[in-house]
Amino acid sequence: MDLTQVGTGKIIQTKARQKKKKLNPIVLYNISRLGIVLSLLAIWELAVYLQWVNSFLMGSPLGILNETVRLIQSGQLFSDMLATVYGTIMGFIIGSVLGSVVGLLLWYSTTFARIIDPFIVALNGLPKIALAPMIIIWFGSGMFSKIALAGIATFIVALLSAYQGTHQIDSNLVNLMRSLGASKGQIFKKVVFPSSMPWIISAFRLNIGFALIAVIGGEFISSDKGLGRMIFVAGNLFNLNVVWVGVLTLMAVAIFLYVVVSKMESRLIPWDAMNKQSENQ
Repeated sequence: MDLTQVGTGKIIQTKARQKKKKLNPIVLYNISRLGIVLSLLAIWELAVYLQWVNSFLMGSPLGILNETVRLIQSGQLFSDMLATVYGTIMGFIIGSVLGSVVGLLLWYSTTFARIIDPFIVALNGLPKIALAPMIIIWFGSGMFSKIALAGIATFIVALLSAYQGTHQIDSNLVNLMRSLGASKGQIFKKVVFPSSMPWIISAFRLNIGFALIAVIGGEFISSDKGLGRMIFVAGNLFNLNVVWVGVLTLMAVAIFLYVVVSKMESRLIPWDAMNKQSENQ
């Protein structure tokens, strides 16, 4: 037998074993998570069956499953989920983009930034959900008011994060660019903006949750559709199974949106994603 073939075969086997070693922990983690969820559901259903838990007050896994099937068949779950996701994404994009742009532009004028700093701090400390009644009165109970509320909730976080990112830039690098004759616009384009991207994406990770909370809060107060409205109405009717359907759907939506933002991060700042991947390995 050719020694080259034997050596090649050993290399292939070694690589295959390495892949298995890398995949096994991930598979094990997922199996463990699934086992925990199934165990909790089984214990919950058993407690309801033995009447240790009042299903009227706590709901039951089988009841949640039945309500999920009913809501899917009627189309209500999809329409409510679509309304919530649309309002969240639109408010997140508008608020995060505008806030990031304003925060970056504050780098141009330190004096102006210091003047408006108290207003920014006050707006940041204000619970945004407190603005929901006024926004709904001004713009109605439709989708626009939910988008506006999510936009306000995400705007200030993006602004503060982007502006903070401009303060973390190496001053020596900025001075070097100036000594080479670079204009303020060139410094902004080549140094300030790229260096602030990790801070901006970090704000995006927070804002996707804030946008979802703002939209749900608006739907609780006044809305004709959305997961928040579905949960609110079901809660008033003491239908805990539908409330659980809404809550679990919200959790799935939050995970989905977080994954989307993570993919966005790998596209916008691939070097940072590669560094995190190398650290995990």
